[in-house]
Amino acid sequence: MQPSFWQGEETSLQFSNEGYKAILSQLKQPVFAVRVGERIGLTNKGEWQRNGPHALIGFAPPVLPETLGDESFRRTYGTRYAYYAGAMANGIASAELVIAMGQAGFLASFGAGGLSLARIESAIQQVQAALPQGPYAFNLLHSPMEPLVEENVVDLYLKYRIPVVEASAYINITPALVRYRVSGLTRRPDGQIQIAHRVIAKLSRLEVAQKFLAPPPEKMLQELLSQGKITPEQAELARHVPLADDITVEADSGGHTDNRPLVVMFPAFLRLRDEIQSQATPQARTRIGAAGGIGTPQAVLAALMLGAAYVATGSINQACVEAGTSEKVKNLLAQMSMTDVIMAPAGDMFEMGVRVQVLKRGTMFAMRAQKLYELYTRYNAWEEIPAEEREKLEKTIFKRDFESIWRDTVEFFRERDPRQIERGEKNPKDKMALVFRWYLGLSSRWAIQGEDGREMDYQVWAGPAMGAFNAWVKGTPLEQPSNRRVVEVAHALLNGCAYLMRVRLLELQGVRLPPETTQPPLLLTP
Repeated sequence: MQPSFWQGEETSLQFSNEGYKAILSQLKQPVFAVRVGERIGLTNKGEWQRNGPHALIGFAPPVLPETLGDESFRRTYGTRYAYYAGAMANGIASAELVIAMGQAGFLASFGAGGLSLARIESAIQQVQAALPQGPYAFNLLHSPMEPLVEENVVDLYLKYRIPVVEASAYINITPALVRYRVSGLTRRPDGQIQIAHRVIAKLSRLEVAQKFLAPPPEKMLQELLSQGKITPEQAELARHVPLADDITVEADSGGHTDNRPLVVMFPAFLRLRDEIQSQATPQARTRIGAAGGIGTPQAVLAALMLGAAYVATGSINQACVEAGTSEKVKNLLAQMSMTDVIMAPAGDMFEMGVRVQVLKRGTMFAMRAQKLYELYTRYNAWEEIPAEEREKLEKTIFKRDFESIWRDTVEFFRERDPRQIERGEKNPKDKMALVFRWYLGLSSRWAIQGEDGREMDYQVWAGPAMGAFNAWVKGTPLEQPSNRRVVEVAHALLNGCAYLMRVRLLELQGVRLPPETTQPPLLLTP
């Protein structure tokens, strides 16, 4: 290979660690690595020449955060970046968070799971008033124990013409999800299918992903058609589009997770997509993105190098100013390390044995929830539990008597889903489960509200990414949760990723930089 040379002002060359960082941080400018005697200098000025006094030993082009990831993701959702903030239930991913992200060119999903229809409707109105043209998304949480809840949420989304839903915790395809997707299909004058209702599915299992990569089940289409919930044209068009526009591969995340490593999962999801959609046009292929463990620029870069069309963040947003949770929780999250997490029974799928990843530091929720699940699996009714154990539960965990909790539970489900009351009144084991779920449900609300006296019962969904983020920003302004704004966090991750990408490009050309310069600095501006 013919040697290359650099031509430019020698005073622009930087030889110190701080100088290297300054050059690499100017993301809109190229980087030239120049050998001067025994030293390596970096500059973003000058030009390549065939002859000259100084050898050009490496080059990295400008790398802008808005060019990272798949351009079609940005085009589909009208965003500036291939990055979105995933939903955190009970409004933790708040309307304020969604609006702040949307105004900065990012997609974000409102955490509708666990909220009343009135609360979700209020959030829709707030978001649509602030972002009439988007971008925004709303979460649709799979509710296998309460299918009526899912149906009612879809009714609301259709009423307000929500353009994007983030489908979370799905283990099977449901009529409600299919109705949302298919009722937004029309045919354009040029014959192409117009998709008005987009679906981003957050998944961790290949067998479930297989269903989202294919068109909706024919039997379900026929049932919806017979019920008059979709039209014959929509049913026909549905046979030609996959159920999901995007699948977010959810690795070791907070909340619902299988704790699987992204580097193992992601290639398998890509292979599955390519097998199922091998004949599809690029426009009809489902994009595959990455979530879970995304808390540092290195993690963003790793996901993109695996082939992710985009990245999604969750846990790290929960400690931000705009997150709809208490200052107590934000402070706990800002202090946690990567190992301060534990698995606990999930409130929404308690009877099924499904588990969620939560914060371990500063709370006893996981241990107490596990105790309730063990009692549920061992006994068929509250009355079968030894009296001493029952008394202990009422004093230390519930802090109320069983029957008063049941009365509150009845009132809760009277509007939400009356079938749950019937189930509990007919079966003592179901009644016990519903009361146990009262604790699991309120524990997250106590955390959100910062309930005094309930600190040991706080249920805080979080993954190791939160600890990794804390370690990265230690000693910077973002160490304090009061300084963490969700847009700045997003910019810091993407800018850091772009910085690292240039470092890696230089390394591929044999340019070895001091270790101190390969750690990305905190770059908050776009």
